[in-house]
Amino acid sequence: MERLRMVFSGSGGQGVITAAIILAEAAALHEGLNAVQSQSYGAEARGGATRSDVIISDSTIDYPKVIQPNLLVCLTQDAYNKFYDIIRPGGLLITDTRYVKTQKKVDAQQKEMPIYNSVMEKIGKPIVFNIAMLGALISLTDLVSPESIMKVLEKRIPSDFLDMNRQALDLGLALGAEFKT
Repeated sequence: MERLRMVFSGSGGQGVITAAIILAEAAALHEGLNAVQSQSYGAEARGGATRSDVIISDSTIDYPKVIQPNLLVCLTQDAYNKFYDIIRPGGLLITDTRYVKTQKKVDAQQKEMPIYNSVMEKIGKPIVFNIAMLGALISLTDLVSPESIMKVLEKRIPSDFLDMNRQALDLGLALGAEFKT
């Protein structure tokens, strides 16, 4: 597999960092891949800017930070404005249509997806927005299996919330399939 360098960006409270951790754990613990994840927060815990870098590879990873990602997820306008230009040419840029209006052209595939609105329409709870985004991402990339994501969720979240997270993952998978080219 080619080394995949990803940046997940948004604001505190959206679950950007949690989604990155879940993806890295799924890759490392259940897919037999090497994975590293790092994060940075804005000044506020909730509402401040967040960024999480994830690198997944079948070979050794020597440096944990991402300079030019193959895949960039922007869940807020501020994140998009700050990071849109770091995407590697030919990469994949995923944005949410409720929070981000793409204005710049980048040399990448741009997938503007109604993730948040789909979550609110079908599930009604924004707390699983990040899991739906993760489902869309793995549907578009085939990076890890949905089963691997669920195994991590089963260990990380209370059982009362598992069904809602499974619904969000399935919703994201279906949404990603609609946008796959």
